[in-house]
Formats: sequence, C-alpha cells, structure tokens
Amino acid sequence: MSEKHLVCQGATCKCKFGTTPDKLKVKTQSKRYINDKDGKEKLTATHKDIGKTFEKNTFGSCAKMNNNPCQAVVTEWSGYYEKIVIEDNKGKVLLEDSKATCPIGGKDCIDIINHGQTSEVTSQNFKNADNDVLVEICPFFDFKEMADNMEMEEEEADYM
Repeated sequence: MSEKHLVCQGATCKCKFGTTPDKLKVKTQSKRYINDKDGKEKLTATHKDIGKTFEKNTFGSCAKMNNNPCQAVVTEWSGYYEKIVIEDNKGKVLLEDSKATCPIGGKDCIDIINHGQTSEVTSQNFKNADNDVLVEICPFFDFKEMADNMEMEEEEADYM
C-alpha cells in the first residue's frame, strides 16, 4: 500500500472531461468509518460504490457530450486495495490513486483529487508532544491547559 490514504465519504473526485469536482457519497455500507472519532461522517469507500454515488452526480459540463450537463455514473473502480475487505458489502477499499470508469468518459476517467480524510487534534496529541518544542513554536499558549480542557470536553462528550 506504501503510504497511500484510504478514501472515505466526502472525497473529492473529478472527471477528465468535466468542469467541476463532486464529492463521493458512500451508499453501500453504513458501519465502517475511518478518520472519524465519532463514527458519523467518514464512511469507508469501496469498489462496490458504483452507480450515482456522488453528492450532486455531476461534474459540470461534459466535453464528451458537447458540453451538455454531465450525468456522473460510476460503472467500476480500478486501483483499489485488495487486502482490506469490508465485510458488510464485500467491498475492497479505495485508495487515493484509485480511478473510476464512466460509460461516457470511458475507463479510468474519474480521479480522486482528495481522499476525504482530515486530521483531528485530540488531547492525546498534546500529551505526546514535546512541551519544550511547543513553547518554542508558540510561546504565548499554555498547551498543558489546552490539553486539560480538551480532555475534559472529550470526557463530557463520552457521557452524553
């Protein structure tokens, strides 16, 4: 897999023949999340996510259709990771360099331009950080106090 990110709901995709990107919407499973500590937004995308699987289902104007509106439809994915299979849909996870095929644009015409994962800072990040380095980088913040406040907020969220 060599340092490639897994793709999740919200990944930005673009067709070679379209004018605007669209965001991937995972519709084939509803339990397996990545990079989402609350497990509410970032469903793992797989090669089973075919059909009308984008938020707007369009990439703007399609050059292959004389600049008429695009009707984004995925018929298959290539370049997915064979070794991770989501048991709910038997789908193999998509990687950031996976490509999709559209019946109009042809094989591998849709690229993933952003995998959809985002980093979330937690109190554990501050606990693991070297306090001396943090003070050098940003001397006006009390990172210990910030970490303690974050930890209390996380604990309160766990009780709700």
